[in-house]
Amino acid sequence: MFSLCGIDEAGRGPLAGPLCVAGVIINEAIIGLNDSKKLSENKREILFDTIKKNCFYHIVFKSAKQIDSLGLSFCLKTSIEEIMNTLKNKTNHFLIDGNTSFGVKNLEFKIKADASVLEVSAASILAKVSRDRYMYLISKQYSKYTFSKHKGYGTKKHIEEIKKFGFCKEHRLSYKIKALHLE
Repeated sequence: MFSLCGIDEAGRGPLAGPLCVAGVIINEAIIGLNDSKKLSENKREILFDTIKKNCFYHIVFKSAKQIDSLGLSFCLKTSIEEIMNTLKNKTNHFLIDGNTSFGVKNLEFKIKADASVLEVSAASILAKVSRDRYMYLISKQYSKYTFSKHKGYGTKKHIEEIKKFGFCKEHRLSYKIKALHLE
C-alpha cells in the first residue's frame, strides 16, 4: 500500500466556474513539484502530464450551480470524500492543504502542505490545471467574458463584464460581490 494521498483544491474563491479538488498518490519520483501558484503555467502543464502518468489520482468538479445550491463547504467535503473513497484501496493516509478537515474522518490537514508535501503539491497542480483548462474551454462558449484570462476570479475586468453583460450559467449567484452593490 502506498503511503500518502495528498489533496488540494482550486477555485474556492472565483465568482464563476467550478470548484476542482484533486487527490494524488505518487508512484515514482517527480522532479519540480511545488505549490501550483508558485509555478509558471507552462511548468504546471508539463508537470500535469507527468503526474497523470506516474501517480494514482482522482479529480472532482463541482459546478457553480452545485456550489450555489449545496454550499461551498458541502461541495468541498463531498469532493474530498469521493477522492478518499475512490483511492481507499491504495492508501489509508490522506492529507489536505489547509487548516481544517471539513469534518471528514481520517483526513489530516496541514497549512501550506501544497508547498511542503510532494503529494499535495501534485494535487495542487492537477486541480489548478484541470480548472484552468475548463475555464479556457468555456471562454469560447461565453465569449463576452474573458474567462481564459481571469479564470472567473473577481478581477476589475471580470466585474466590468458582469456589469455590462450580467451573469451567465457559470457564475456563482450565491456569492455577494461588493463591487456590484456600490452604485
